[in-house]
Amino acid sequence: MTNRLKAFLTFLWLIVSSSAVANKPPEIQLAMTYKLEHSINHYWISEKLDGVRGYWDGKTLLTKNGNPLNPPEWFTANWPDTPVDGELWIARHTFEQVVSCVRQNEATPCWKHITFMVFDLPKSKLNFSQRIEQINTHVKHIKSPYFQAVQQFRLPTIDALNQKLTEIVKQQGEGLMLHYENAFYSKGRTRNIMKLKPYQDAEATVIKHIEGKGKYSNMLGSIQVRTMDGITFKIGSGFSDKERKNPPPIGSIITFKYIGKTQKGVPKFASFLRIRGKE
Repeated sequence: MTNRLKAFLTFLWLIVSSSAVANKPPEIQLAMTYKLEHSINHYWISEKLDGVRGYWDGKTLLTKNGNPLNPPEWFTANWPDTPVDGELWIARHTFEQVVSCVRQNEATPCWKHITFMVFDLPKSKLNFSQRIEQINTHVKHIKSPYFQAVQQFRLPTIDALNQKLTEIVKQQGEGLMLHYENAFYSKGRTRNIMKLKPYQDAEATVIKHIEGKGKYSNMLGSIQVRTMDGITFKIGSGFSDKERKNPPPIGSIITFKYIGKTQKGVPKFASFLRIRGKE
């Protein structure tokens, strides 16, 4: 199977999974961009994992949109009969491999490489500090390499937070998550959970391929994209040579990073990150 065909099939799965008839989407909690409202020592901090959001409803593993996944029975053996929120993850910088595996319509051996990294318990009535203890209890009881807790830690100062962010990014991590210690689980966006990255990111639809020049002759030079707000612009950086030979398909949704916007709302210093859809 060619890389172009793999990319197209991945894109097709993402589109189908977001629009197909599915279970009712789980009432998950969503983070907001970093902006402290309490002292840093009141937050639990973890690495932001770039995988596929997973929701265990007590019987079935779902995407964030409520679409059922197809893990092998051994993958979810002895999991709790109560809802669990987490990330299907392999390692840093392996998003494409995770998507390639979980999009399969039947259980395959590739799930042996994936771990469900648990970061919350949606139906628990306890605060987040207490939920961490509950999560660790579940992990110890289940004793499965495929069901693990996201490491939560404290930092004493903002300087320590920035230092940790720099360390994570140098190791190809995406950023950090901050969770207020006394917060209860709630549906939708909440300031009690924040994501901290060294840059901003957003999604856009690919509408045109622009051929390269010079060393990029006969390859992709840039892509023209349209954001969800209707802003059209070009992205020419962030692509590997492999991606320039097999660019994101027209119509696919990509994630890009940027640093600020112009007065007209155009992202500045935009750089391609990955093909991304709504899992």
